[in-house]
Amino acid sequence: MAKVVRFYETGGPEVLRFEDVDVGQPGPGEVRLRHVAVGLNFADTYFRSGIYPVPMPSGIGNEAAGVIEAVGPGVTGLAVGDRVTYTGFTNTLGAYSSERLIAAAPLIKLPEGISCETAAAMTMRGLSAAYLCRKIYPFQRGETILLHAAAGGVGLIVSQWAKLLGLSVIGTVSTDAKAEVAKAHGCDHVINYSHEDVVARVREITGGVGVSVVFDSVGKDTFMLSLDCLKRRGLLVCVGTASGKIPPFDPAILARKGSLYVTRPGLADYIADPVEKQELVDELFGHVAAGRIRIEINQRYALADAVQAHRDLEGRKTTGSSIFVL
Repeated sequence: MAKVVRFYETGGPEVLRFEDVDVGQPGPGEVRLRHVAVGLNFADTYFRSGIYPVPMPSGIGNEAAGVIEAVGPGVTGLAVGDRVTYTGFTNTLGAYSSERLIAAAPLIKLPEGISCETAAAMTMRGLSAAYLCRKIYPFQRGETILLHAAAGGVGLIVSQWAKLLGLSVIGTVSTDAKAEVAKAHGCDHVINYSHEDVVARVREITGGVGVSVVFDSVGKDTFMLSLDCLKRRGLLVCVGTASGKIPPFDPAILARKGSLYVTRPGLADYIADPVEKQELVDELFGHVAAGRIRIEINQRYALADAVQAHRDLEGRKTTGSSIFVL
């Protein structure tokens, strides 16, 4: 029997249940995948809490890496023994499991130089960083960005990638310890929002001009201050709502603050096209394999400890990437 984490009602971490399940054999277009490592992402809490509604009962998790153990009819390009990784949205929900059936379409073959643990720690975060750095805005060398949650899994990758693009990075963090982590991964300036005025510091650092782009994964608590950090005609990229949903706002405020732009992108729309997805995968894997981008796995959990893992994640006790190991 395989092990799986499910939830039967929305709520806090305590709704997660650790259960046995009979996986069965893959159907047409599917494979049976034995997980080696599973990614823990803040987006997982959105499903569990009901921010992203799904039918009940539901599995949880959208990212994992492992080894193919059986291949269903009609599957091409994949074979038993292949190491693969995946990420997605509702089409891959159920990654918190030791073994599962999954459609072959979203699977990505792993090159020799990347382990399953590294892949589980970076597929969603890394591809998110890839489209943020390469697709969302036409960055020019010398531009400055503001990166909230700079010591988080996506933040550490974005800051390193931004330096490869010749950008100046201002990061925000909640503790001095996280500030050191962010600095070690490319942040030129780090603001501890627990005791510093973010807007005032950004204006000071940029000579009063503001930044070209803000990457904001916090949401409700930072939305307005993020707008105030932008230069004229700057772009706010809302990539998460860790502090809660952004409240409704009058779009006229964007004009008053400098003809600003706001977008709320989703990874799924940047990897829907196979060609575009492969471009991002190749660039991400190339940077990681060459050591230009380091993937920091700072927390490892057993699958049975999913409740504690979610408590740590929502309590902002983690840095870098977190994974479940099997």
